[in-house]
Amino acid sequence: MKVAIIVAHPDDETLGCGSTIANHIEKGDEIYILTLSNGVSSRQEHNEADIKTRQTAFLNATQHLGVSPNNLTSLDFPDNEFDTVSLLKIAQAIELFLSKNIITRVYTHYHSDLNIDHRKTYEAVLTACRPQPMQSVKQIFCFETLSSTEWASHRYEAFKPNYFVNIEHVFSKKIKALTAYKDEMREAPHTRSLENIQALAKFRGMCVGTPLAEAFYIERFID
Repeated sequence: MKVAIIVAHPDDETLGCGSTIANHIEKGDEIYILTLSNGVSSRQEHNEADIKTRQTAFLNATQHLGVSPNNLTSLDFPDNEFDTVSLLKIAQAIELFLSKNIITRVYTHYHSDLNIDHRKTYEAVLTACRPQPMQSVKQIFCFETLSSTEWASHRYEAFKPNYFVNIEHVFSKKIKALTAYKDEMREAPHTRSLENIQALAKFRGMCVGTPLAEAFYIERFID
């Protein structure tokens, strides 16, 4: 199976579904990753070196997960300003990315995340993957991203997963990949800390009777 991970920023792929990516690869599936922005340029103090550092971290993290560098695509939509870009442009970029391979399953952001780029990515994915004749994408899974999903306004629908992946055997690969993103990680008790990532994996696992899990909301599943 060919699987696409479509995210707003480099690190979202590992935070949201790093262990599941490694699990797919162990099963022999092909993983393709698209990041829509550099994840850095919205910061008041940044330079080209910071952007390069983030891109290098993306390359290193995904290699730890087992993804081929040839299967990585990085675009440059304005970081944390996706709401200033037409949805059509983002959707068309995603369509172009998907057209290069016959993708069956897509993983992306949850629709109610606090981060505006996450929400717009979700909308663009649904637009690009609308279920019309000849559409290869049959499954869309949404993941939770720490420091965005749980910080969403309570007026939005909370993340309620209905699909879980046992990640006990691959969780160490996610932790290793996250070390590449040391500039994005925070110390506990911040929600985007290694301690909380481990705690979330344990919680999601115990929800379904396994030691560790990643959880998803199934937006679409056509068998």
